[in-house]
Amino acid sequence: MSEMPLDARVKLVIVTGLSGAGRTTTIRCLEDLGYETIDNLPISLVSRVVAPGMLGAKIAIGLDTRTRDFTTKAVLDMLAELSAHSWLSLEVVFVTASNAILVRRFSETRRRHPLAPAETPHDGIDRERDLLNEIQDASTVVLNTSDMSPHDLRAQVDRFFNRGGESKLAIMIHSFSYKRGAPAGIDMVFDCRFLNNPYWDPSLRSLNGRSDSVQRFVQNDTRFEEFFAKVMDLSVFLLPAYVDEGKTHFSIGFGCTGGQHRSVALAETVAKALANHGWVVSVRHRELERRAKR
Repeated sequence: MSEMPLDARVKLVIVTGLSGAGRTTTIRCLEDLGYETIDNLPISLVSRVVAPGMLGAKIAIGLDTRTRDFTTKAVLDMLAELSAHSWLSLEVVFVTASNAILVRRFSETRRRHPLAPAETPHDGIDRERDLLNEIQDASTVVLNTSDMSPHDLRAQVDRFFNRGGESKLAIMIHSFSYKRGAPAGIDMVFDCRFLNNPYWDPSLRSLNGRSDSVQRFVQNDTRFEEFFAKVMDLSVFLLPAYVDEGKTHFSIGFGCTGGQHRSVALAETVAKALANHGWVVSVRHRELERRAKR
């Protein structure tokens, strides 16, 4: 049996994430893009909202830790069930931000954190991160709004989901430490541990691969240029094939020893290069996110 064309499938977007990170704004953006939106639908009812006879429908469902019967296992089981449907195109959007930004937002709005109504926002944020970690790992799109205004977030959502009917991949690029293993669900992984390590330069040790000085250090390795060119050649060659296959998202991982310098630098550099080629790209730095939670 031939696979159902992408445009004929039911398009379902599950939006979840940390309180205060911009989940509600994301749902409203999807509504503006023509999605039928439902917020805080009980987990047990999500699978009943979509059916094979709704071909071509676009639905966005918002879930958070206040949702009835919300548990990590319930959400992951629901996603596994939905992913098995060939007539359904599923995207899972996770909205996050740094602890400092979330605390500031709660302070500015004078809202109480839903998981710590009688305690500090820090307590609620930590509990919510622990509850949502595995769900974030299972997401296809991670939006970090730490440096985004509501306008910036709307523009980012528009980039991912307003594709004008064009079958185009949403690419997620990960950096990670091999000490903790590769993230689940990565489609293509590159090992950066052969490159010179900025960790051994005392002036760079406390920095990470987002900084210009670390990126210059990594790029000065005589093997970098050829490695980067081969990664780009392979990516540019393969990505259109995955579009033809009907995939809506694709993940690329870069790993190094600590997940702080080399993998981050490669992820940032490749993400920028792919975006310049016209691809829709977002970046997730797993180990940097873990440090930001502390």
